[in-house]
Amino acid sequence: MIKKRVPKRVVGRQELVDFPQFKLRGVEAKIDTGAYTGAIHCSDIHIDTLPDGRELLCVLLLDPSHPNFNGRPLQFVDFSLRDIKSSNGDVQERYVIQTVIQLFGEDISAEFSLSDRSDMRYPVLIGRALLRRAQLVVDVARLHLSYKSQAVAKHPRP
Repeated sequence: MIKKRVPKRVVGRQELVDFPQFKLRGVEAKIDTGAYTGAIHCSDIHIDTLPDGRELLCVLLLDPSHPNFNGRPLQFVDFSLRDIKSSNGDVQERYVIQTVIQLFGEDISAEFSLSDRSDMRYPVLIGRALLRRAQLVVDVARLHLSYKSQAVAKHPRP
């Protein structure tokens, strides 16, 4: 059986992304081909215990200084704890969740580690696993190609 080759789409070194499950739109993300798993900036990361004994991961996405911050805590029962190598080479234990991110108007399911990225310029990092799954390639000279393509699709030029 011959596998049909789907053309790859191009993303820039930075993209604006949406997280529909979190009701977040237009969040700046850095594309990082050196990272395997994506990451989302969170604060107040802690574990609570449900009455049935299961663990509940509680976080605040982003922080009050971010324009998309809504202050609403999020809770996850499906999560894992993994060793993730940070950009400086240190291994950190981080919580990882599965969620949907939108690029080019399409929903892409991907894993994201949750960490304090307050000292980083971008609250979201997109790694190789998501790029491979969505069949995306990076043009480091370009920016926000996903959002630009959606604007053209919604308002085509005559």
